[in-house]
Amino acid sequence: MSKLKTKSSAKKRFKFTASGKIKKGQAGKRHGMIKRSNEQIRELRGTSTLSSSETQRIKRWMPYA
Repeated sequence: MSKLKTKSSAKKRFKFTASGKIKKGQAGKRHGMIKRSNEQIRELRGTSTLSSSETQRIKRWMPYA
């Protein structure tokens, strides 16, 4: 059987945890920080995990991860 290709955009943006969940970077921190509250900026730090429905879609894009 032929090999499956991994989506290049997905491998650059997502990482898998040991339990199989998918980590992603937080959106909304590139520019326009002055108009955001300090509370919102703090909540957007670090990474977050995807929902189960999004996880299924990303796993299709990354068959060997």
